[in-house]
Amino acid sequence: MSNSKNKWLVPLAFTNIYVIWGITFLAISFGLKGFPPFILSGLRFLVAGILMIGYLLSKGEKANSLINWKKNAITGILILTGGTGLVAWGEQYVTASEAAISIATGPFWFIAIDKKNWKYYFSDKFIPIGLVIGFVGLVLFLKGSVNSNAAHIVANGQLRITAFVVLGLSSVAWVLGSLYSKKNPASQSTFMNIAQQLIIAGLASFLIAFLRKEWVGFTVSAIPLPAWLGVLFLIFFGSIIAYLSYIWLLSVKPAALVSTHTYINPIVTVIAGWIVAHQSINGSQLYGLSIILLGVLLTNVTRYFKLSKRSKVKLRRLRRFFNKPGKRYQPV
Repeated sequence: MSNSKNKWLVPLAFTNIYVIWGITFLAISFGLKGFPPFILSGLRFLVAGILMIGYLLSKGEKANSLINWKKNAITGILILTGGTGLVAWGEQYVTASEAAISIATGPFWFIAIDKKNWKYYFSDKFIPIGLVIGFVGLVLFLKGSVNSNAAHIVANGQLRITAFVVLGLSSVAWVLGSLYSKKNPASQSTFMNIAQQLIIAGLASFLIAFLRKEWVGFTVSAIPLPAWLGVLFLIFFGSIIAYLSYIWLLSVKPAALVSTHTYINPIVTVIAGWIVAHQSINGSQLYGLSIILLGVLLTNVTRYFKLSKRSKVKLRRLRRFFNKPGKRYQPV
């Protein structure tokens, strides 16, 4: 791909994962106005996956490897059905902003679960400091959430606590799926892997919906327009455009840089929730969000510094090259 194309594709892709994934939490809350959580997730994933795999098959790609389907099934069930499907369940009892802030703790779970690299993680003094600060921020945020005086919160206090626990489990599922995918990559194109993950995740979500009896009494005719708009946004923007942007960015930019969406998504959700749905967070929740983001930043600060240092080294090498005798750049 030419540099001229990359110049506008990179910022566009970053905008997609920053803004779209932030709004996704709000779109889920709209979808829940007409769909039970796992029917919503199943429809979102399955339609997106069928659209993608249909396009890929029309281009001549093959999807007949059972081993690849198995690997993508495990990844899709963990990351999408578990990671994202549980978010939809949790948003029945918490606001989109609260769900997004809870998910912002994902990097902490990644460090906690990735036991193989503990020696590397904890040799960096900023990482344990960031973990402690992030945990304090999470406690402050949860305390502010439980103590809120909103009527719907008082009525569903116990369910809200359960929802925050489930949101924590969703982050764990996402991390487990990411680690499995990294250690057991499927031998296909990235797009085909994503399509298979979406299809399996959609079928698994529908199965859970059946076991939870979400289909009982569910009628399409009763679904309001805002719920349909939420589903359409989740299918085309959340599951296709933003997800593809994320995977593509990982192939052209350092993972530490791409992971900055962790900081931006909750802020976008809070702003969008305030503008569109008149959602708000109290002072304790806001302080908790700030401290959580500070902790996440500290756990990654060394990687960002190394990234910046490498860029400076490359720049110095280029300058030395062009300043060599006989190599000096002459303007045309």
